Amino acid sequence: MRTYAQYCPIVRAVEVLGDRWTLLIVRDMLIGATRFNEISRGLPGLSRALLSRRLRQLSTAGLVERTGDGYVLTQAGEALRPLVFGLADWGARYAFGDPRAEELDPEVLMWWMHGRIDTGSLSRRANIEIRINDRRRTFWLVVEPGDASVCYTDPGLEVDAVLASDIATLYRVWEGEFELLDAVRAGTVELTGPRWVVRGLPDWLKLSPVAGIVRTARVQ
Repeated sequence: MRTYAQYCPIVRAVEVLGDRWTLLIVRDMLIGATRFNEISRGLPGLSRALLSRRLRQLSTAGLVERTGDGYVLTQAGEALRPLVFGLADWGARYAFGDPRAEELDPEVLMWWMHGRIDTGSLSRRANIEIRINDRRRTFWLVVEPGDASVCYTDPGLEVDAVLASDIATLYRVWEGEFELLDAVRAGTVELTGPRWVVRGLPDWLKLSPVAGIVRTARVQ
């Protein structure tokens, strides 16, 4: 590995974390990804070969440990939490403009959303059909006590509610720029179905881990 040949702790940190994708791997592990396939699904632009290489590099650097069924952050890796979320705060304040077309991957959004469902208050299953109108794509978010999954093909279950919008609006809701119910009232998101789903979904869906940071930056 080429180094910067400067004796400085910032330089040493950049040598460990400065490679492409490395901080995003750490980000996803900080918010709960532990298995190789979980990390890969959340970073579809990252090849599996390069992901393997980056995980080895992080392991060599003492930030990640291999477990029987995946990977965990070490104490040194977990100590990156304030740095990573500090970057989120800086980005939300100074670098987070309108979404670019290449950033709006519907499958990634659905994967992220299903991983942020709080199923603790659910007493029965709900199958929510999600229609992304401008992409002509449909997904199904199946939530039930103790579990949430996303289906890319019709699971064959009765649909309990329908959520429909364009992909940019859904991303902006996810990132905390808009409240879901505010978008429904404004007509940019349609949410139809029985009251227990329509009222429950904003509580079940906990949004992006940086949504609170983005929301705070927007009002300052």
